[in-house]
Amino acid sequence: MKLTPFARSAKPLPDPRRREYQSRVLAYLAAAASIAAGTYSQHFGYDILWLVPYTLLYPHLAQRLSERFKHSHPQQTDQALMLVDAAHAGAGMTLLGYSLVPSLMFALTLGFSALIIGGLRSLTLVTLGALCGAVLSFVVINPELKLATPPLVSAVSILFTLLYLCIAAFLVHEQAIRLALAREEVKKEQEKAARLASSLSKYLSPQVWESIFSGKKSVRLETQRKKLTVFFSDIKGFTELSEELEAEALTDVLNTYLNEMSKIALKYGGTIDKFIGDAVMIFFGDPTTQGAKKDAVAAVSMAIAMRKHMKVLRQQWRSQGITKPLEIRMGINTGYCTVGNFGADTRMDYTIIGREVNLASRLESASESGEILISHETYSMIKDVIMCRDKGQISVKGFSRPVQIYQVVDFRRDLGAASSYLEHELQGFSMYLDTNSIQNYDKERVILALQQAAEKLRDKVIY
Repeated sequence: MKLTPFARSAKPLPDPRRREYQSRVLAYLAAAASIAAGTYSQHFGYDILWLVPYTLLYPHLAQRLSERFKHSHPQQTDQALMLVDAAHAGAGMTLLGYSLVPSLMFALTLGFSALIIGGLRSLTLVTLGALCGAVLSFVVINPELKLATPPLVSAVSILFTLLYLCIAAFLVHEQAIRLALAREEVKKEQEKAARLASSLSKYLSPQVWESIFSGKKSVRLETQRKKLTVFFSDIKGFTELSEELEAEALTDVLNTYLNEMSKIALKYGGTIDKFIGDAVMIFFGDPTTQGAKKDAVAAVSMAIAMRKHMKVLRQQWRSQGITKPLEIRMGINTGYCTVGNFGADTRMDYTIIGREVNLASRLESASESGEILISHETYSMIKDVIMCRDKGQISVKGFSRPVQIYQVVDFRRDLGAASSYLEHELQGFSMYLDTNSIQNYDKERVILALQQAAEKLRDKVIY
């Protein structure tokens, strides 16, 4: 297995329970040393000498209990052991007759451990636990007070407590370093995953990608019936053009066209299903929908925008030496389709199928250059916004009855004397002006550009 530089250099992250176990062993060792030193100097009686083996064995018993219950009740187990430690500290102070230096060292050790484990909340809990342990043990034992502490006992208590504090601080510092390294590694992995996700997202429509990553859609083979508006388009005469151009030039033309059409589709909220050569398949109404009527209006509005934008693309291609005028033809239909994941468990395709999809494809095939044909279902939803021309009925392959179709003209607001747009296209000249889309602060720039173009035309002598 190939290791990354981080994996080769970084140590494995320690288990927090292991660090707590080590800290507990050191804390109880300091207590045992204080008791042993006090007994040796006859400051404490031999009747409490049993505390030495108890303090040395208890941390191991606590670890066994922690391992036994940590899987079922980890948080409760930690709190219980912490409260037991606090009770031990309070009872220990009482058994030692509240000898000043050992008692202070017990309190210091207990408070430091609580702050490391759980902060101020844990410090409050252990303080209450230690007070309860001290009061109860005082009531039961009623010990003789030994406030003064011999130098030997003081020295041993302070020395072992400092040793505990230093080692515990070192363990915490070491864990902090490893946590920082682990966070850095996680950050790098997240950035790598984000870059990979960004690359993979280009193979799916943004709406589908977003619905999958947000958890709204599950990645499994399932479908549903929904009312969608389906759009098909292709470039009229593209096959003939492919015979005239080199493969590199043809690829550039096709990619430019698909890129511009995709931007328009996303602007109007369409879900791009697939590209099939120069053909584009888009649907509205899934995974998000504004309602069947608004979806239909958005689909036809997108088609009109694509048709108008082709004027700009033709001018661009003409400057590249492509004189053949390229036009797109489009078909749109609205109806109930089956949408969802199709394919195998290992390779899925999010797409739509059904009779209404086939009708949209047939309408696209039946349309002329620059024409947008729609079905009666779509027309009934958009007729109050978009002007259409009745083209009668046509026989469509795969349909037993003739289909009523309509030709999309333009937005009603853009027709007549109050038209908001102006467009002209001639050899060497292409203009599309939409006054509704121009911001107030851009009007002067547009006027200046038109004036400069007019001056150049006046000054230019054409032979």
